[in-house]
Amino acid sequence: MRTIVLGLGNELLSDDAIGILIARRLRSELNGIADVFESGLSGLALLESLLGYDQAIIVDSISTGKDPPGTIIELGPDDLGPVIAPSPHYTGLPEMISIARELGLDFPDKITIFAIQASDLKTIGGSTSPQVFASIEQAVIRIKERVQTWNLENERISQQFKGSCR
Repeated sequence: MRTIVLGLGNELLSDDAIGILIARRLRSELNGIADVFESGLSGLALLESLLGYDQAIIVDSISTGKDPPGTIIELGPDDLGPVIAPSPHYTGLPEMISIARELGLDFPDKITIFAIQASDLKTIGGSTSPQVFASIEQAVIRIKERVQTWNLENERISQQFKGSCR
């Protein structure tokens, strides 16, 4: 089972860099266990990055105003609503996942989104806010735990399959 961790964001927009910073931190720690990439893309442009993987973790900033900055929110695809965008040409993660499944593409069956509540997504050239930056270590721990849990589940399934084929 192939796993990808995809850190999303824009390094030029203060807290929007958090997904990229977390991906960079995870790259060496998950070497050989999961592929770790960073991207500034969004919506359908991400489709190709996820093809061929069985499991995906997507890490990005979020701005809900409901939680304090730095709060890590774990979501599944069903937790996402449709994207309200300025143009019908724009799509978000929910639309991309739906299209991939409708087309029967080789797309991850398991998807977890780790969204970090942002404080500032507008300051160009600004550094990541202290509360959001402080969430990196906890996000890294939680993502590593998720990857390890998936790997254990996959190993158990593989062992059961081998046992039933004898």
